[in-house]
Amino acid sequence: MSNVNPPPWGAKRKAATAVRARTVLTLFSGRDDIDSHRVRLVLAAKAVGYELVVVEPAKPPEDLIELNPYNSVPTLADRELSLYDVDVICEYLDERYPHPPLLPVDPLSRARVRLAVRRIERDWLSQVEAIQNGTKAVAEAARKRLRDGLVATLPAFKVSKFFLNPEMSLADCALAPLIWRLPSLSVQLPKEVQGIIDYGERIFRNPAFTRSMTDTEKQLRP
Repeated sequence: MSNVNPPPWGAKRKAATAVRARTVLTLFSGRDDIDSHRVRLVLAAKAVGYELVVVEPAKPPEDLIELNPYNSVPTLADRELSLYDVDVICEYLDERYPHPPLLPVDPLSRARVRLAVRRIERDWLSQVEAIQNGTKAVAEAARKRLRDGLVATLPAFKVSKFFLNPEMSLADCALAPLIWRLPSLSVQLPKEVQGIIDYGERIFRNPAFTRSMTDTEKQLRP
């Protein structure tokens, strides 16, 4: 994910023109980026057609530079709208394409799923960058935090077929790409947490999950 200082607000006029010219739902995505994978999984679960633009971090395309002041992925362009926050994108897609719903209908259950997503991000997804880009000591400490956090949450994987919900939700779209990457992150779960492994396999067998992956991501597991 690329981060740069945003341009002045006046520069948005050029970006707005670029968005208006785009008539097809477009996702600017990393080749192996967990947040981009989350969005692609939402789109696949809803069987939404879209144009995928794979972005090389060192050389973002001109369209992305015009649409997103941070040049980051994922970025979603839908007609005149440009979104570049993963949670905003996922909830927008859930409302824009309501079937099947990935957030429950009732406010209490919706709040629980949203809270689950935030905890997944703060407690687990936050460790990925440290594992991938930190020093050996930093990476190993992050692996331990991630592994211990997942093991401690084992009962939550046993409550229902999906993560804390009887139906697939945005929490699963945040969690499944992480579980898929555990081998490539050198995070090995102990055998006693078979419930987490079984959860992952259920998600991975869904054709939507296969459709959500880039060729690079498909190679992350043997």
